[in-house]
Parts: sequence; C-alpha cells; structure tokens
Amino acid sequence: MKINIYYGGRGIVGDPTNTVITRMQAVLEDINVKVTRYNLYEEKRNISSLATTVSECDGIILASTVEWHGTGGLMAEFLDAVWLYGNKERIAQIYMCPVVMSTTYGEREGKLDLTQAWEILGGKPCSGICGYVQDTVSFELNEDFASLIEKKAENIYRTISQKTVSLPASNQAVRQMVSAAPQIELTPQESEQLSIYASDDKYVQTQKEDIRELTSHFKTLMGNQGVSVEDLLIKDFKEHFSPDPSFSATYSINVKEIEKPLSVIIKGEELDVHYGNTEKPTVICRINQDKLMNITAGAETFQRAFMTGDMQVKGEFKTLRMLDSLFHFSK
Repeated sequence: MKINIYYGGRGIVGDPTNTVITRMQAVLEDINVKVTRYNLYEEKRNISSLATTVSECDGIILASTVEWHGTGGLMAEFLDAVWLYGNKERIAQIYMCPVVMSTTYGEREGKLDLTQAWEILGGKPCSGICGYVQDTVSFELNEDFASLIEKKAENIYRTISQKTVSLPASNQAVRQMVSAAPQIELTPQESEQLSIYASDDKYVQTQKEDIRELTSHFKTLMGNQGVSVEDLLIKDFKEHFSPDPSFSATYSINVKEIEKPLSVIIKGEELDVHYGNTEKPTVICRINQDKLMNITAGAETFQRAFMTGDMQVKGEFKTLRMLDSLFHFSK
C-alpha cells in the first residue's frame, strides 16, 4: 500500500498540523505502508506537476492549517492542478483523509472544504482529523491526543485495505451534471515544463515582448506586400509542412480575430489548409492572431503556447504535439 501526504501549511515551527501528520506517517510506516510526503511550500514551482503523483498511490492525506481564514492558497492551487491535470479515473479509486488544524478558528469548515473538493473530483473521502490548538507544546506532549492520532492513522489503513464503501454524495452527482474539465494527458516532463513556464514571470514578459515585435514586423511586411493575415497563415503552413506518411488528423484552429476557423487537414503526405468548419476535428485550438503569428514566425511552438496558457485546446494532447513535428517553422 502507498499513501501520499500533501502538506499545505507554511512549515513554520509549532505548526500543529505538522505534528499530526508526522505522527501519522510514523504509524503508517510501522505497519509497512510506503509513505511519501510532499511539502507544498517547498514545491511552489512544481505544484502543477504534483497532480500526476496522486494517481501513483492508494490513498492520500491532505493536510493544512487554518491560521486566519481557510486552508491556504497552496492547498487550493494544488487541488486546482489535480482538477485540471489529474487522472480522474484513478482519482475515483483513491481514498483521501483530510487533516486540518487551527490556531484561530475554522478547522471544521476547512476539513469539510477538503472533503467536498475531493468528492467533486470523484474521489473517496475518509473520516479525517480537525482540531483547535492554542498551545502547541501542550498539544505535542498530550498522550491522549497522540493516541487519538495514532488510531486515526490505523483507521485510514483499514479503510483503504478493506476498500470500504460509502454512500453516494450529491457533490459527485453535481460533478457529472456540470461535466468535468477536459482531461489533459501530460507526461511528468510536460507537467514540469508547465509549472516552470506558468511561474516564470521573466519568461512570460520575454514572450510578450517577442509578440509585440513580431506583430509590428508582420504588419509592416503585409503592408508592403499587400498580403492579408489570412493568406499569410495559409502560406506559412503550406511552406513549412513536413509530412509523416503514417499520420492523419484534422485541426481546427479558431483565431479570435478571424471569423472562420483555420482548418488544417492532414492525410499522410497530403495537406489541405483553408478557412471554414470541418466535421469532427481531432483537435480544436483557440488562440489570438498575434500569438499564432508568433508561432509561424518560429519564436514559439504550439506545445509551449499551450503550456503557458496562450492557447486553449480540446482533444488529445498527443495529437496536438504532432503540430510541432509536422510544421517546422523557423525565424
């Protein structure tokens, strides 16, 4: 059995949540459970990639501290990443135990919030731990509290090993009705890239400057040659096509500033690029005109545009990645 602990506190001295999960980890390891702990405050740049680690275990412990209001931004960011990038089929089989300690007020609300979040994700919640701690030292030395925490850890083990069944929750029904976020299949390396690009302000600013420069350049070029943006995009796709005889797909690229979508139809070595709707496209992309021109100029890639949020995608991510292999744009 494997259990992951995701600690969303700040790691400060005297954090009662840290005391609880440390004791729980020791108990679980004593009964031969493989426990991996992730401190979210140490993984700020990689929180998005941590979403993929959830599917590797049988159960998880979500632990956080209420210091003034709510369970904190790191835990919310982690759960957002799980919603966007987690494997929903695996999550449905994973048990979650919430641990929320408070030094002010709101531990019960925090515990309930984590339970509801996991139910909406489709997972199975366990009975958790919550409590208010005024004096951390007294809390750590209290043998009755220690015994209670140890029994809770043992109960988590029993719940997971026995695959305890719980009654359906309305949160899960709501999730099915409103439809989940589209599944995005990412490798751990791609998830790591996503985290780096999303958190690197310098990279983002550099990309914005490149886009402004290229936009100015293309406007001047088109003005001199009398070429429209629509014609230029079709010309670029056709000139930089590098076919793969075994690959076929249809891409519908919706450019915000252009009325009709750009359809890119690939059948082996054949390429058809035109404006208009196409039936059942394999991948649907949404992107601004300037950002697409940045890609066709070779200063960006389709994959990186998706990673940084400049392009929204619906469809198989593996097929999206083929765009960078099939079209070799260069400066």
